[in-house]
Amino acid sequence: MVLLTLSASIDSLTPPPCTKKPCIPASDGQTVFLYCALALIALGTGGIKPCVSSFGADQFDESDKSEADKKYAFFNWFFFAINMGALLGITLMVYIQVEFGWVWGFGVPTAAMIISVFVLAAGFVKYRGVEVGRGDELYEVRGVESDIFGARKLAHTEQYRFLDKAAVQTGSDHTTTNRWKLCTVTQVEELKSIIRILPIWASTIALAISFSQLSTFFIGQATTMDRNLISLKIPPGSTPVFSAVNALILVPVYEKLVVPFLRAKTGHPRGITSLQRMGIGLFVSILAMLSAALVEKKRRDNFFNPDRTILSVFWLFPQCFLIGMAEVFTYVGQLEFFYDEATDGTRSISSAMFLSEIGIGSWISTAIVKIVEKGSGGVEKGWLRDDLNQSRLDYFYWILTGINGVNFLVYLWVALRYKGRNGRSGSVRDESMVVDLGGDSESEGENGEFRSVVI
Repeated sequence: MVLLTLSASIDSLTPPPCTKKPCIPASDGQTVFLYCALALIALGTGGIKPCVSSFGADQFDESDKSEADKKYAFFNWFFFAINMGALLGITLMVYIQVEFGWVWGFGVPTAAMIISVFVLAAGFVKYRGVEVGRGDELYEVRGVESDIFGARKLAHTEQYRFLDKAAVQTGSDHTTTNRWKLCTVTQVEELKSIIRILPIWASTIALAISFSQLSTFFIGQATTMDRNLISLKIPPGSTPVFSAVNALILVPVYEKLVVPFLRAKTGHPRGITSLQRMGIGLFVSILAMLSAALVEKKRRDNFFNPDRTILSVFWLFPQCFLIGMAEVFTYVGQLEFFYDEATDGTRSISSAMFLSEIGIGSWISTAIVKIVEKGSGGVEKGWLRDDLNQSRLDYFYWILTGINGVNFLVYLWVALRYKGRNGRSGSVRDESMVVDLGGDSESEGENGEFRSVVI
């Protein structure tokens, strides 16, 4: 953010104002500086997002019932905080950028990030961490910690047994110290935990395809609609506020009213499992795209009606609201699921896999747009033209509705067959899978080596 602020505030880093045509383009140096700033933001985001949710959940002691109950609610409130930031970004920051310019528009977030660093640092003495796992012994070690830094030992599971060959000791392996020749049981189970969640990961990407429309075609629709609100005119870029407001309303209602009700009915600490919650979100995404198709058809029909009336931008509220609802259910369900099914050593990787869906969904959305453009006649005669009023964006939304429908059926098939770390469907982390193979265990041989795996 600092580089973006500099790019906007230093004249030599900014192309001159476009006062006459043709505009003077940015120089190569200005372009490179801007791209470097954007790359650093992407790098920082990639470092923060996979870790922050896992780190926050790790601050709760699962052995303490009162803290465990709070941990179940953590991901809901974490998502609430994210959407509060998004709401401020697409309202307050858009207003500041429009009224005061890009220097203030980038400067305020920069100041907020600097303050957040100090806030984070102030809590260092209070954060809960993990003890360093001993890594001087190879196969398994004494105590709770495994050979993986900061991770506890995991019990052997029967699923994907072909991978267990990596942990089989031969006569020459008993004295080897080469980590590339012999893995610990825990290391094998860490890999299994990643493989286990891949089908769920793949079958929830479609939501990201739909969600990417919120910042693309939904905004395009808003530019053609009446955006007047009393004496204000809503910027097209603020249209996603409808989605963010949904989360700010739905999360407290869900956490304070729905969860206690469901918990009393099901006995599940979170009311419903993470897999069920994701399924609800994926189903709602079908309704969101269905709503988008119907609203777009009405908007276009009104434009060509002789008694033309321009629809209010609030006609976009249903589709944005439903997309926000789908995100509340699926996004939070994914946070819970990928955290619960991950092991001590794979939580950040698991969170990163989940977050990669957003980028992959955007890429797939772009690919679908290009395919539809080419297949329907190009940007001059096809469904997706430069002039939105001449386009058939509603047809595109119907395609996404179909994709979401098929994906929902695939997800149901995958989820019904999913077996988690505890051998059952669901999402509540079962600590019985993390076992103490201490020095008194019969499974331990000399030098703390674990020898009970039978292939």
